[in-house]
Amino acid sequence: MSFHRFDYDVIANWIEPGERVLDLGCGDGGLLRYLTDVRQVRGYGVEKSPERVLACARNGINVIQIDMEQGLAGFEDGFFDHVIMSLSLQAMHNTQGILKEMLRVGREAVVSFPNFAYWRHRQSILNGRMPVSKNLPYQWYDTPNVRFFTIDDFDALCGQEGIAIRERLAFDEDKVIVDEPNFLASVALYRLARADAQAG
Repeated sequence: MSFHRFDYDVIANWIEPGERVLDLGCGDGGLLRYLTDVRQVRGYGVEKSPERVLACARNGINVIQIDMEQGLAGFEDGFFDHVIMSLSLQAMHNTQGILKEMLRVGREAVVSFPNFAYWRHRQSILNGRMPVSKNLPYQWYDTPNVRFFTIDDFDALCGQEGIAIRERLAFDEDKVIVDEPNFLASVALYRLARADAQAG
């Protein structure tokens, strides 16, 4: 696949060559294909949609069809170096449960999500309409998103759940946002670990 999102590069920089990686909500396997090519990871995908499972198979990705809302009971504690959920956390009902499971089966978790507090989204709501953008491409009536949260909300949740934020990068399109990310960034990416885990 020639196409990849800018966040693929960010995620690849957080991963060492040859790591075991689990990608939750892996879609057509594009991220895992990229990580296999550039980091030679041993990757596995988890996907619920039968069509996307087939797309993964066509891309040569090892994929398991399960409903992540039920947890990751089939995976051993600490089996993976990294567990990734890229732009899917907002579509999960069991947010706290899946974060806990990611950090159970992986040494480190990587999550990315659209920031609902992004200034363009705020402007849209001020104008009386729900935001629709590149990172939120759905209308209110057909969106798969069930959680509407911000960078500040996620930081607070990590503190509440005992999750250590090892690194956070915020972006507007592909530009890094350092100042006021909760207002100026459209997407955030996090490296997470259990607060009681040794820094690696």
